[in-house]
Amino acid sequence: MFRRAEEHSLLSALLDRCCAEGNSALVLVEGAVGCGKSEFLEMAAGEAETRGALVLRAVGTPDERGHPLGVLGQLIADAPAGALPPVSAPETAERVGTMRAFAAAVRELSTSVPVVICVDDLHHVDELSSRYLLHLARGTRRSRVLLLLAGSAHERGEDPLLRTELLRLPHFVPLRLAPLAPGAIRAMLPDRTGPGPGSGDGTGAAGEGGTDGGTDSEAVAAAEADRLYEVSGGNPLLLRALLQDPQARPGEAYAQAVLACLHRCGPATAELAAAIAVLDDLATPAHLARLSGATEAAADRALAALGAAGLLAPAGRPGLRHPAARAAVLDRLDPAGRAALHREAALLARASGAPDTAVAGQLLAARHTGEEWALPVLRSAADQHLAQGSAERAEALLRLAHEACPDDALRAEVGIELATVAGRTDPAAAEQHLVAPLAAAGAGRLGPAVLGPLARILAAQGRIDESVEVLERLAAGEGRPGGGRGADPLDGLSAFPRWAASARAGAPADAPEARAARLPRTAVHPAALWTLPVEPEESTAARSAELFLRGATLAEGTVEPVAQALRTLLHLDGAGRAVPWCEEFAHRAARRGTTGWQAVFGGLLAEARMRLGDLTGAAETAEEVLLAAPPSGASVLLSAVAGTRVRALVAMGRLEEAGAVLARPVPAWPAAGVHGLAHLRARGHYALATSRFHAALGDFLDIGRHMKRWGLDRPRVLPWRTDAAEALLRLGEAHQAERFLADQLTTRDAADPRVRGMTLRLRASLREPKERQAMLSRAVEELQRSGDRYELARTMADFGQVLREVGEPARAAMVERRAWHLAGECGAAALRERILPGHTGEGAAAAGAADAPDAGLVASLSESERRVALLAVHGHTNREIAKKLYITVSTVEQHLTRVYRKLDIPGRQALPVDLHPGVPESA
Repeated sequence: MFRRAEEHSLLSALLDRCCAEGNSALVLVEGAVGCGKSEFLEMAAGEAETRGALVLRAVGTPDERGHPLGVLGQLIADAPAGALPPVSAPETAERVGTMRAFAAAVRELSTSVPVVICVDDLHHVDELSSRYLLHLARGTRRSRVLLLLAGSAHERGEDPLLRTELLRLPHFVPLRLAPLAPGAIRAMLPDRTGPGPGSGDGTGAAGEGGTDGGTDSEAVAAAEADRLYEVSGGNPLLLRALLQDPQARPGEAYAQAVLACLHRCGPATAELAAAIAVLDDLATPAHLARLSGATEAAADRALAALGAAGLLAPAGRPGLRHPAARAAVLDRLDPAGRAALHREAALLARASGAPDTAVAGQLLAARHTGEEWALPVLRSAADQHLAQGSAERAEALLRLAHEACPDDALRAEVGIELATVAGRTDPAAAEQHLVAPLAAAGAGRLGPAVLGPLARILAAQGRIDESVEVLERLAAGEGRPGGGRGADPLDGLSAFPRWAASARAGAPADAPEARAARLPRTAVHPAALWTLPVEPEESTAARSAELFLRGATLAEGTVEPVAQALRTLLHLDGAGRAVPWCEEFAHRAARRGTTGWQAVFGGLLAEARMRLGDLTGAAETAEEVLLAAPPSGASVLLSAVAGTRVRALVAMGRLEEAGAVLARPVPAWPAAGVHGLAHLRARGHYALATSRFHAALGDFLDIGRHMKRWGLDRPRVLPWRTDAAEALLRLGEAHQAERFLADQLTTRDAADPRVRGMTLRLRASLREPKERQAMLSRAVEELQRSGDRYELARTMADFGQVLREVGEPARAAMVERRAWHLAGECGAAALRERILPGHTGEGAAAAGAADAPDAGLVASLSESERRVALLAVHGHTNREIAKKLYITVSTVEQHLTRVYRKLDIPGRQALPVDLHPGVPESA
């Protein structure tokens, strides 16, 4: 029972007057629905009975309102047999005498025992019973009779004079049960304060802990009480139901309590509540009256009743108090009736000048697009929701608008907008939305106003061929997007990199000139948005990209420029610089719930980790992206992310898992574009690992053809020649492999350490041992600079093998130990087993522990000593180290001697393989 100390005190005083002092009293208990009137009457009856009083009970109901003397009959039936005379509905002339007789019988009964009469729901009492009760109140003023009446403060019965006449009686006592305040709710909650940590021994320190803990608990309890008040409005019925729901969060019990309150308020209030739930923020009295069919006066009364019951939002906020209450009201409506209400609400909102978002919300709820103004309102509201970050709502409105489009051109335009919005959360859906616009463009049913945006979004998705086809159609027409002949449909996508503008007036250099000539004369070629800069911009591009990223925010118009900047940083300045930026933007996208953007940046992060040789990190990052994306179908973008995971799994030797990832559905090749190259490369690597060399070669050559055709042939981005050469070597085609490798060393990226290192590793396999040794030594040096630990481990494994062939087993053992250790850091179990067969499990763990350097001893090495030691670990001779560092052989020997002494090791063979922490491998 909820605590009402003040009301309980008043009741006790009245019972004392009646039972002990013999004075009568008349109490009218009023309050909103659910505020505890019935509970208060029951409590009063129980306390009266404990004091020896005779309690007579009756309840008014809507069903008995039309039955004369129904409530009075309940009181007579509750009295001792024969104590009260039976009554009927006499003619008006005889009624006064009958009422006097009934009042006299009650007075007579009170001479032997105090009489307490409790009548609940006074507003439902039939008119004749109410007249008897009024006469009884007048005729028992000097008797031991306590008359307790309870009724709604906002609903009146059939007798309009009853309450007015009761007010005139001198022994009348009004009692208003208000909603519970937050303090009262706090008082009824379980005590959450208690002894702090360590309070069991009663020491002073423990007492301090208890005080702090108690203060924290009190704050938590106060916050919980405020939350409960916010949801229930202090209504005891709603509050009790709320406490029955799990974790005191609005659930089934709360919803049922809301409906019970509405039912007890009467049918008119229930209909008005349905109108309030439908209108929500638009719930003005005039709109409510129009939608519910009531008069404005009736609507005002019903609003007052709902507000007093705690069902309405606080002042200044229209609608119901809590979304769960609104849902409960809407759910009880039949679908057709609910849709009709929403449709009428949309018309009301439009006529009253409500914002487009409010009107569109009603149209969406009604699934109604029959008005001529519906389509522009839906699109305008979608734009506003998108600006506010509510992409899901914007997408729902655009889907409805798409259904309302009267022609192909408008439908395609809305479909492009849908693709843009869906790209935030669902890459597959974004790509699917372009199917119909592409078909309409192919059939010649779209004008320049739609072709331009279509080419733009296709280019942003990397779908080069399709974007070019759309631009060709645009160039063949008379108009240009936006009405200007020189307008560039791809403007905005080239916000970064800045050099994309240099690709205007045609396709990239390697693309067929005939096709380039068919593009708009001033347009950026779609492939230019995916290119890397060439000299002289290349030297400053990475720095420009990082400066751009420092000031970039994540929004609709910045996702592609940010991705371009990240790709530039990744390919030109190394994956190590790109990783933290990719992590930052992937985390931003994840925090905003934009899983589509998360796939863009997460895919770049996985690729960056792959280029660092972090196979485990690359596989896990790609898996996180794939798991976060909605399972809505094949996606070009997600196929690229899956490709990175496949390559990582293949390198780790987990071929079965890689095959399972490759089995995911992927779009047809014509729609795959730039991202499809990553899938082809992954498939080729898997084919290599499973000895299907011809299939692998076919995939790698396909990559090369497309990259050349698009003008994107940069080994820094995708070294397809290296992959093709490896497949050719497996097929025994050494001459063809050499041709591809030599060709790669003539490209503009030949100086890149990663490209050069991978190329030299494969070319070395075509040379005699001595030449192979020198070539692999250079490859190791290049790959150390690149930061790719996996490629470095592969190259060092080959280097160790050739050292054994030329008769240097000691150097070979050191190099192989270092390669084995690097492979373990990368997670490349298969490579580790190839380097040192059988060195796995506990033995490998012990060996790794033995190799691990003591951090304190390593820290004692000077910078020069570290450089020399690292080169020695990588298998270089003293003469080679001296040549690389431009010092004498004697100086190298002195450095190594000091290193052996400081690390307390016998010689070069005992150098720890894990020396790279704190040591710049670019040395």
